[in-house]
Amino acid sequence: MTSQVRTWPSREGFTADVLSRWIQRTLLDPWKVVPLLALAHYTVKGRELTKSRPHLLKALKTLASLAVIQRLSAWLDRRAINNGVSDHYDWNKEVVVLTGGSNGIGRRIAQLLGDRDIKVAILDISPPADELPNSVRFYQCDITSSENISEVAAKIRVSFGRPTILINNAGLLTAKTILNVSPDQMRRMFEVNTFAHYWLAQEFLPDIIAGNHGMVVTVASQAGYAVAPNMIDYSATKAAAIAFHEGLAAELVTRYHAPRVRTVLVTQSFTRTTLIDTLTPEDSFINPLLHPETVAEGVVNQVLKGESGHVLLPGSAGFISQRLRGYPLWFQHMLRCRLERLIRTD
Repeated sequence: MTSQVRTWPSREGFTADVLSRWIQRTLLDPWKVVPLLALAHYTVKGRELTKSRPHLLKALKTLASLAVIQRLSAWLDRRAINNGVSDHYDWNKEVVVLTGGSNGIGRRIAQLLGDRDIKVAILDISPPADELPNSVRFYQCDITSSENISEVAAKIRVSFGRPTILINNAGLLTAKTILNVSPDQMRRMFEVNTFAHYWLAQEFLPDIIAGNHGMVVTVASQAGYAVAPNMIDYSATKAAAIAFHEGLAAELVTRYHAPRVRTVLVTQSFTRTTLIDTLTPEDSFINPLLHPETVAEGVVNQVLKGESGHVLLPGSAGFISQRLRGYPLWFQHMLRCRLERLIRTD
């Protein structure tokens, strides 16, 4: 399949995320800032320089403190969500079940994993339009039917073996107001975007838990944090998917005693797929319109780490939306009203 070539500094151009990454790798990198602070304190030239420029020393102390605190916080986060235990993944033996893998982000995920000869079973209604890698197979499946999932799962186990990684990627979006969406459309959206996560987990998790090894990836959306007019139903399904991920992560360790089973949450902003063909989403410095390759790479890179984590794309806009509930009510309401004009189909 053809793919979008990565351009410098990113496929989306110069964005807030690019600037943020530069800051993280320079001004907030403890391996760069702390040595500079040490030189300022313990060398003759350093003391002379900071004596004549006291604000420079103050700035170095502030940057060094922020860099160390941030790095320590990230380490604690990583340790906590992985339950303090490590695990080994043999990618010659792992089996991935990927929903919605025939097009869009899912198709790119399948390609990236297939390029590494990782076994992938795509579950979708329609087959991909292009040729799949040798290690990737398509299985026609209605993921809203637990019976159909069980039938297909049996075929996968015979062909590939027992799946160890489940990527819940399939999704639907209608972008209609509450009074314009039909009951059938709303029901179908919840079945695909939310309920299917449960049916697939009930089918594949028992084997994963029994081996205390594997991963469940939940592809949600930043819409699950920031509810917008014209897509309240979609936002609700994605908020439910986020709750599914958070609850599952805790339940795996407390109820099923499987601390090595990893959970990954993906919350991406609007992406250039057929899902948004009828929308006019924002494409700005803080909230760029993403390429599907960017999201797919974020997902695959996290999966290949073999660790729990949160893939937040773009990070700058995600930082704002993820913390929306903590903002004053006037700001929350203003932001939701502003989002309406970005998601209008009429």
